[in-house]
Amino acid sequence: MSEKKMTSSRRHHLKSLILQIAQNWLEQEKSDDAAAKEAYIAEHCPDPDLSGDQAALMEVCKKLHAAIDKIDEERYDIASKVSKADKEIEDLKIKVVDLRGVKKPALKKVRMSADSMLKALLGSKHTVNMELRANLKQVKKEVKEESTEVLGDWRKNIEDKADRKKMFESS
Repeated sequence: MSEKKMTSSRRHHLKSLILQIAQNWLEQEKSDDAAAKEAYIAEHCPDPDLSGDQAALMEVCKKLHAAIDKIDEERYDIASKVSKADKEIEDLKIKVVDLRGVKKPALKKVRMSADSMLKALLGSKHTVNMELRANLKQVKKEVKEESTEVLGDWRKNIEDKADRKKMFESS
């Protein structure tokens, strides 16, 4: 029993509904984050009391400077931890690539003689001549004279076969 396929209009409608729900979730998440930020600031960062004389204001400034220094130290520590983690992630990525193996690109065929290949590999050190034919011995060929008597005239041979053919056809 085969299942009915979903029509494209139904699929499009469901996709748009899913996207709409996801967009509502994102908006809700943004508003929750903003509310959490407001609550954190209200709890940890009260408004400074700026009423009073100059000595009181200088004391407030000293407290703010101390708080800024402490936060800068925490930020530096966190940044160093993040950079260390990033370096570790890069090392692990390299290990994964090494374990998986690098995909070799398709090589193009290049017409190159053995001499030019050795020159490319060895550079100016290349002195060996790879011309193989230069190292071969010279061998003199002995010309064999074939007797023409054994072969005979090819026309005569064909005539003999024609006679044999007539002999088979006549019977």
